Amino acid sequence: MSTAGKVIKCKAAVAWEPNKPLVIEEVEVAPPQANEVRIKIVATAVCHTDLYHVFELEDGFPIVLGHEGAGIVESVGSGVTEFQPGDKVIPLCNPQCRECRFCKSPKTNQCEKGWLAHSSVVLASPDSRLTCKGKKVLQYVGTSTFSEYTVVNQIALAKIDPAAPLDKVCLLGCGVCTGFGAAVNTAKVEPGSTCAVFGLGAVGLAAVMGCSAAGAKRIIAVDINPEKFEKAKVFGATECVNPKDHDKPISKVLAEMTNGGVDFSLECVGNVEVMRTALESCVEGWGVSVIVGWTDVADFAARPVQLIAGRTWKGSLLGGFKCKDGIPEMVKAYLDKKVKLDEFITHNMTLDQINDAFELMKRGECIRTVLSVSPQ
Repeated sequence: MSTAGKVIKCKAAVAWEPNKPLVIEEVEVAPPQANEVRIKIVATAVCHTDLYHVFELEDGFPIVLGHEGAGIVESVGSGVTEFQPGDKVIPLCNPQCRECRFCKSPKTNQCEKGWLAHSSVVLASPDSRLTCKGKKVLQYVGTSTFSEYTVVNQIALAKIDPAAPLDKVCLLGCGVCTGFGAAVNTAKVEPGSTCAVFGLGAVGLAAVMGCSAAGAKRIIAVDINPEKFEKAKVFGATECVNPKDHDKPISKVLAEMTNGGVDFSLECVGNVEVMRTALESCVEGWGVSVIVGWTDVADFAARPVQLIAGRTWKGSLLGGFKCKDGIPEMVKAYLDKKVKLDEFITHNMTLDQINDAFELMKRGECIRTVLSVSPQ
């Protein structure tokens, strides 16, 4: 029996307030309105930004989090021609309207209708299609993949190859594209170069993979957890360094290892002190350092001479990918065995185990946990 045009009742993980466990609730998902698409979420991964919302912010509740998912179109609203029921799709936390000045520029992957264009700390619109216990529930970055069904705007959705396994390619909705693209698209890592990647979570490991794909000769992986080093080598790291093993600043250690500093450094932690260290680890004259890790609760600082000496400091949002175009290409690259995804997945759980998945990430005991949300 068709559910098109009807309210769907389903399960979702609701964050009612900060610093508290998520609660599996029955939510009501309204039909898609004009230019919207309702999706059955099949699989979703847990990203550190989801934890950030629960444990670092005071506002933006109740909310259904999740933004690294994949699913199948259930129904479409009026004006939608790009998608049909049954299409395999990945929701986009960074939309691509293809019409604004940002979308038309090759210089950025920002979109004027995107969440970050409005500099919202909460990153959620009050105009939600989800309700729980009679109360509107915010949709995180317009996606909310911790729900069996969700509604997104068509500009925030990418159609992907029907052969793609949704429990793998869901990782391309955020973390893997963020790290990989930061190396390839933003830093523009060059063949034969020397790189340093700070932080070996999923984003950092994807950055290592991006440096390797770009042809870097040396890729130095930096983390205070040595248990991550073997995994880093799987993705292409040539050396691994633990700052705790040295009694001098890690930027000096890297400078000694590389005759003055690396050509490219990528900060994948979201820590302002590590951002400065990554910049100072670059060689004078042409070193490029990219801020990839997300934070909005602290300022960063550096000595002006670090930049006057010729270094470049850049930021990267979702790896610089224009997502509607870039994510289907990354799906194809995975199917063609040109990028790795399976190796990021350390745990498989169900949506009911969302709080266990959060605990694993808080303790640094996983790279990516994929939650099974709905059967295909």
